[in-house]
Amino acid sequence: MLVQPFVAATPSIPASQTAVDPARLEAHVRKLSVDFHPRRYDQPENIARTVDYIAAALKATGAPITMQEIVVAGRPYQNVIARYGPQAGPLLVIGAHYDSYNITPGADDNASAVAGLLELARLLGAKPPSRAIELVAYAFEEQPRAQGKADMGSAWHAKALRAANRDVDLMLSLEMIGYFTDAPNSQRFPAPGLSYIYPDRGDFIALVGQLRDFGAMRRVKSAMAGATSLPVHSLNSPRRVPGIENSDHVNFWDAGYPALMVTDTAYLRNPNYHQASDTWQTLDYRRMAQVVQGVHAVARQPGF
Repeated sequence: MLVQPFVAATPSIPASQTAVDPARLEAHVRKLSVDFHPRRYDQPENIARTVDYIAAALKATGAPITMQEIVVAGRPYQNVIARYGPQAGPLLVIGAHYDSYNITPGADDNASAVAGLLELARLLGAKPPSRAIELVAYAFEEQPRAQGKADMGSAWHAKALRAANRDVDLMLSLEMIGYFTDAPNSQRFPAPGLSYIYPDRGDFIALVGQLRDFGAMRRVKSAMAGATSLPVHSLNSPRRVPGIENSDHVNFWDAGYPALMVTDTAYLRNPNYHQASDTWQTLDYRRMAQVVQGVHAVARQPGF
């Protein structure tokens, strides 16, 4: 495993020019976790309302929108795809799943990441990037994990990109980005020994990737670390480490694309994971905004 503790931060454009709004993030999370609760696969009305809300927010940024139909258990559902920057050139894909586990509110998991995606869209719409970017809200990360990865919305997207022979520089999976704590011993780890390397407080954002994505990890970590004061820690690891595969990036790995997960580490930190207590009031929107600021700094990079 490679932890890359010493990576120089890349100075970013001034925050005043790319201001992420914590209040907007909170409003999105509240809408998704309260008004559209539960966002479970077998609640088609709530899923449809969620998709409409996301599509409207993305369309308001001026981006072209594509609704990618997928079929799960004989029912049609949709990924929502927004395009920014030039049509040609290798893609940067940034995605987040919009469904929630069981009947939980799913504020951190994963309304936080969808809210971040929508705020990122606002920034990219205001100042289009120089590179081709797809922002994607994915159907079905939660339930299909028990049935097989092929049903996941991100699997459909990755396979479609591969079938079209589309070059993908990198995929970033936003997976729970809103829970932070300064309490001592609040952070746990997926493998023995990591507690000697990483902080024991859940006050950082984590980047997770495969060993082969070491170079991409360095560039992403550098850009994010240069954008805000939020600590950024990283792990390049074999896929057998528990939890490493647990989000939409895994389907891009399987399709042969480089991909990283951006996460607050989920159940390794957040006691509300997959619980009824995963509500909008439990999130830290100031630090969540810093995560989005960091991802926006990555999106402003010319390439990888």
